Amino acid sequence: MPTLSIVVPMYNEEDAMDGFFTRVQRVLQTVTPSYEIICVNDGSRDLTLARLRAKAESDPRVKVVNLSRNFGKEIALSAGLDHASGDAVIPIDADLQDPPEVIPLMMAKWRAGAKLVLAKRRDRSSDSWLKRLTANGAYWLFSKLTDPQIPQNVGDFRLMDREVVDAVKRLPERSRFMKGLFAWIGYEAEVVEYDREARSAGETKWNYWKLWNFALDGITSFSSLPLRIWSYLGFGVSLLAMAYLGWTVAKTLIFGMDVPGYASLMSVILFFNGISLIGIGVIGEYLSRIFTEVKARPLYLVSEKIGFEAKAQSETPETAKRA
Repeated sequence: MPTLSIVVPMYNEEDAMDGFFTRVQRVLQTVTPSYEIICVNDGSRDLTLARLRAKAESDPRVKVVNLSRNFGKEIALSAGLDHASGDAVIPIDADLQDPPEVIPLMMAKWRAGAKLVLAKRRDRSSDSWLKRLTANGAYWLFSKLTDPQIPQNVGDFRLMDREVVDAVKRLPERSRFMKGLFAWIGYEAEVVEYDREARSAGETKWNYWKLWNFALDGITSFSSLPLRIWSYLGFGVSLLAMAYLGWTVAKTLIFGMDVPGYASLMSVILFFNGISLIGIGVIGEYLSRIFTEVKARPLYLVSEKIGFEAKAQSETPETAKRA
């Protein structure tokens, strides 16, 4: 078994691939001769798979898991963790925004006994003001709503001991929010700070709509507080409605009946209907995730594995059965 496994989810990364392998392998050769690079092709539509196949044929340390379609980065990352066999596992993106030069520092802490080493950004000065605002707002919201706490400015780039990886693999949910899953399993973590770099090639696959849905997955996966908030809000609105009803009855008895205004009546109706629809929407978000979980479909389907043949041939029927 290799000492270190690098897990790389890839979607349309043909432009970044050559620079990625050159830089990562240069760093890994200074860390350990025993490593593997697990590349998960997440339904790419460019030449990513062809180039990965050529790379795996020329270098036995590069292995490819080709998913049957695009399942999303969180699922692709899960597939990579499932196929990684190293004593330590590091997920990293192919765009090199997370510098591979941090890996030796992470490995040093792991060899000193750390089971989990987090790579934390020093600052977000390289991001636009809008991205900094939304990111800080998301982390603040997560800190208020979710349990356990998600470390701020820490992404998927981290080192995990085999014990930690096996713990993550035991979590079966289909709606995957990996930052939350990594936080949920616990384990005392060491921290290595770094400066995030610009994307080496290609274009980002994330836009603000995808980031919004990603944040929504995180909140609904690790907090039931939104449901509780709407329970409290409904109770509070009911109390206000009863108080207003009492005031209206008392006013009518004392001062007599007056003609109600159309505008105020419509405003009240629209306000309470809006509140009801928002509450139904929150409930629907949770129901949709329950619907996904109860179907119990597999997380992903693999159409092809490249570079795993040697491992498969070394297994006897008995060891394969135990696995």
